Amino acid sequence: MSAASFSFHPAAIEEAIFAARWYRERSPLAATRFVAEPNQTIDRILEAPQRWPRSAHDTRRLKLPYFPFLVIYREVEEFVLGLVRGPRPSPAWLLEK
Repeated sequence: MSAASFSFHPAAIEEAIFAARWYRERSPLAATRFVAEPNQTIDRILEAPQRWPRSAHDTRRLKLPYFPFLVIYREVEEFVLGLVRGPRPSPAWLLEK
């Protein structure tokens, strides 16, 4: 899949912005690293989207290496990507069709 074939769920964007602000208040360097890490993880997903096993509701998930967040995604007509603090149950927005 190409980079143009995915989108972020609005709730995931809100969570990422909130987290980036939280890290920035504590450390600008941590905030910079936090913003970069999901991007690197998404690049890995786009290279081989089926590399990770399916979970509940036909989603796949990949933990960020250094931050306590998961990138959860589902393949539909395009990827729907989410970022959530982990571990916790799949967010309700992943159940939306």
